[in-house]
Amino acid sequence: MELIHIIVLAVVQGLTEFLPISSSAHLILVPQLTGWPDQGLAFDVAVHLGSLAAVVFYFQRDLNRMTRDWFASLRQRQLVGESRLAWAVLWGTIPAGLAGLLLEDVVEQVLRSPLVVAWATIGFGVLLWIADRHARQNRNEHQLSWKDVLVVGCAQALALIPGTSRSGITMTAGLMLGLTREAAARFSFLLSIPLILAASGLLSVKLASSTAPVDWTAFVTGTLLSAVTAYVCIHFFLKLIGRMGMFPFVVYRLLLGAVLLVIFW
Repeated sequence: MELIHIIVLAVVQGLTEFLPISSSAHLILVPQLTGWPDQGLAFDVAVHLGSLAAVVFYFQRDLNRMTRDWFASLRQRQLVGESRLAWAVLWGTIPAGLAGLLLEDVVEQVLRSPLVVAWATIGFGVLLWIADRHARQNRNEHQLSWKDVLVVGCAQALALIPGTSRSGITMTAGLMLGLTREAAARFSFLLSIPLILAASGLLSVKLASSTAPVDWTAFVTGTLLSAVTAYVCIHFFLKLIGRMGMFPFVVYRLLLGAVLLVIFW
């Protein structure tokens, strides 16, 4: 991989993993616009590891408290401190995990179409705008009921449809349940950790069984760039989302979907 290839794809991954704008749409569009070949499995592992490192590092204090209190809740057999949020993240991950196991072949064989990506980018973008405009936005992530968590978890499972955007659909569900923008984003980012960890593990297993050589320069560079970009993205998104709302991302999704339709229809 050339250096510009590494930089662009790592930055795209770092941004689109957490912004509500669909990473799959960008990973289809970028090679179409540049004519670059497939980046390979090793690079996919690298940029996922970078995204994972960024979100874990950003929420390290929250995660330390959640982990400590989660183990305490197991010992005491009752909720302790931040254990409720830890259980909520685990509970909310189950639907997407099950859907991924059951529907992986369907997604790969049927839904990996640029037109599906385009319409999902547009449709779920409109849904995000409706949720942001009309939701109550008067609760934080600690006030979610177990039923609410299941709803967000089922919404996350919809992200198997390419173009949906995992962060976008979970924020949409959170807003519809009355979360503030900041709370919806924080819960979405925490929910991403088990899934990115699982995806990285699965890709690593495939990489270990592959005979293709690994470009370690591209691997390390991609990991670092993805991590830095994702960390900066999370930081500024949480700082600004309360004031600017979701509308800029909705407009961007509509434009991106329209570009995909023009190219692939």
